[in-house]
Amino acid sequence: MTEDYLSAADAVARDIEAGRLRPGDRLPTQRAFARAHGIANSTAARVYRELTRRGLVVGEVGRGTFVRADPPAAGPALAEPAGRRVDLELNYPLVEGQAHLLAAGLRPLLRPDLLGAALRPVGAAGTAAAREAVAGLLTRTGWRPAPDRVLFAGNGRQAIAAAVAALVPPGGRLAVEELTYPVLKAVAARLGVTLVPLATDADGVRPEALAAACRAGRPAAVYLQPTLHNPLATTVPPARRAELADALERLDLYAIEDTIWAFLSDGPPPLAALAPDRTVLIDSLSKRLAPGLTAGFAVTPPGLTERYAAALRSGGWTVSRFALEAAVRWIGDGTVDRIVRAKRHDAAVRQRIAATRLAGHTLRTDPAAYFCWWELPAPWRAETFVAAAARRGIAVAPAAAFVVGAGRAPGAVRLGLASPPPEVLAAALDTLGALARRAPEDVGIY
Repeated sequence: MTEDYLSAADAVARDIEAGRLRPGDRLPTQRAFARAHGIANSTAARVYRELTRRGLVVGEVGRGTFVRADPPAAGPALAEPAGRRVDLELNYPLVEGQAHLLAAGLRPLLRPDLLGAALRPVGAAGTAAAREAVAGLLTRTGWRPAPDRVLFAGNGRQAIAAAVAALVPPGGRLAVEELTYPVLKAVAARLGVTLVPLATDADGVRPEALAAACRAGRPAAVYLQPTLHNPLATTVPPARRAELADALERLDLYAIEDTIWAFLSDGPPPLAALAPDRTVLIDSLSKRLAPGLTAGFAVTPPGLTERYAAALRSGGWTVSRFALEAAVRWIGDGTVDRIVRAKRHDAAVRQRIAATRLAGHTLRTDPAAYFCWWELPAPWRAETFVAAAARRGIAVAPAAAFVVGAGRAPGAVRLGLASPPPEVLAAALDTLGALARRAPEDVGIY
């Protein structure tokens, strides 16, 4: 039966790739699809879930399932100079001149003796130099992690996966914000972990929501993004962090603190500073430097270091020594600091573009963030807006990608501001703003 639904999903995927199904096209209902293909309704439902998992379609209760794919539809579509879609769905922050800065740090590693050492294997604990460098990189006002508690993964996603694997048994429960990082949802699904959504307010997760989740069916841990939360761009204030730290102690609960975007902000010290024995802090190089530079970091509580290292090894998630050697040089020679300063400036510029081009619309964001949360005007729904944007060559992320559980997704989209050049970003936001002022039926989306 697995082959039936996968082969049917592959067939639809081929139609999308070949252009027989275009961005914005609506698929048949699951019942009609089942009849047309001679399969059970339950199998058709699995086909549609698989297509959604692959990022090829988006669906909304009462509206239908729509193609969401590359390349953009033919016709008058906004596109980047190379003809690609304008990607406001994924965030790949790069700044001018950073390749030259990174190249300078790599030159010493091209010496045969140093290159030979850098190509040797390394374990989850990395090297002493790497632990010291990363401890310095992660230092915040009033807090510096102990270097002997720093472990390394191949990238930030793997660092998160290892934390979930170390803390939550298969079939266990992980509490999360009611809107959360989509990769965390995928990691949990692959590890057989059930996500438990926690109610939030303007200051983040409410401590009483965490306590209620423990009473209802105890989670093994909680995953949080206290600084520049993705997708809402909120930062938990110090008082709420202190309340959450107290709740972790009182409830005897571990937290996985994702600080991947925190380098953009001078926010308060991390939760790990307030609850060091209860918090696994996760970070990486990818957003600070470049998407292809994959080194993830974890600061572990003293009693969890060995368990976390075992999860890294068993998952095959350990880092390469070459990446660590490069990171040590880039941190030590100031390259990381220079690129971070440039990205902070770049993010602020892009936020000003968004504020100007989408003036009058309801945006939730932070001046330091590389993304914003757009609450769409009625009668637009997120999935239909995504489909309409795709027809114009623009990819945005629907609220459903971030929703945990079976609750109804809000009528919102997340806009990633980092990937296109600023002038392309401005034009894309102009297009989206104009689209939002029209009705779905006026643009061929029903």
